[in-house]
Amino acid sequence: MSQGSSFRVRLDDESSAAAASSPGVPARSFRQRRRNRHGRGLRGDVIPPHLAGARTRAERFDEWVLESAQRLERLWGERIQTYQFVVEEIPPGLEELARSGGPIPLGAGTASVPNRPAVITIYRHAVETAARGLVPVSELVHDVIVEQLAVLMGMDPETVDPAYGRFRPL
Repeated sequence: MSQGSSFRVRLDDESSAAAASSPGVPARSFRQRRRNRHGRGLRGDVIPPHLAGARTRAERFDEWVLESAQRLERLWGERIQTYQFVVEEIPPGLEELARSGGPIPLGAGTASVPNRPAVITIYRHAVETAARGLVPVSELVHDVIVEQLAVLMGMDPETVDPAYGRFRPL
């Protein structure tokens, strides 16, 4: 940039907006100046954030995992608090599994090691695809978590949660 150039961009300071505006016109922030082509200004949210439709599918899925963990905590108490629940989008190595025609895992369980708790991982896209409208996704999420927890605890899924599998299609 040459010494005589007068071009500057500053977005962090209101005084720079006042200096850059025309004489006699008060400085306004970007949000106040921003207009759509019809002059109506910025529009609000289509769905207010407090309504259920404002949440994304990923946020709803995370809530179902949390609800499932809370339901199991009511059944098992302190014993469940040593487990960590993680949501991932897809299982690792999905391309190879799909190519070989093998079953796609809906979740995975990792046993605890020193300085690290046991982890139950749920694969969001795999669970949503497996549900396909036949089973409520929230119930399939719970069943997958119960299955993984049962493996880690060395029990049957029906022992971990008596309501396990009640929404499975025939």
